Amino acid sequence: MPAAKPLVIVGNGEIAEMACEYFDHDSDRQVAAFAIGADYIKVPELASRPVVDLASLTKTHPPDAFDAFVAIGDGQLNRLRRGHVDGIKAAGYALASYVSSRAFVWHNVTIGENCFILEHNVLQPFTRIGDNVTLWSGNHIGHRSVIEDDVFMASHVVVSGFCRIGARSFVGVNAAMAAHVEIAPDNFIAMGAAVTASTEPDSIYMGVPAERRTISAKRFCRVRE
Repeated sequence: MPAAKPLVIVGNGEIAEMACEYFDHDSDRQVAAFAIGADYIKVPELASRPVVDLASLTKTHPPDAFDAFVAIGDGQLNRLRRGHVDGIKAAGYALASYVSSRAFVWHNVTIGENCFILEHNVLQPFTRIGDNVTLWSGNHIGHRSVIEDDVFMASHVVVSGFCRIGARSFVGVNAAMAAHVEIAPDNFIAMGAAVTASTEPDSIYMGVPAERRTISAKRFCRVRE
């Protein structure tokens, strides 16, 4: 097989630096540079790599020679990250995913592009992970569950079997979903919430058992449509 292309990491914050560390030490990828909009470039180098203007990336690091990974957090219910994913794909770049060698991933699990799956995640048989999904460390994704595109899941979340986590949702630390629960799109599931029934779109759920709050999740996360 040909060697994997070197990577450009889109972003220059903490998640971008962490992505560089993981790719460097636990993958076959070499990180060549970081890229971000010119207004956000504060230093010329990060982790001993150049930080380049995203607008000129195709000239400095062309897509025929480099792949990309978008390492941005959950701002605006993951829409900030999705916007960069769409832009970098439109520029011709293939998107890499990182899956920790210390994650348990059953052989028939499917994982999309631009995913960031950290250590001690458990992905049981027949689970499906969409595109642009972040699974921070220590989550359990039960058998036949589906994580849709653009989800950000914090640490130590338990997703029971036959669940579905809707697109663009955020799931906080130590949250738990009972079996067969469907989290609707654009949900904000708070830290420690115990979700025992399927949810409504664009909603915030908190508590044990989790209850829906009156404020819109998009409004809470300052989503600009």
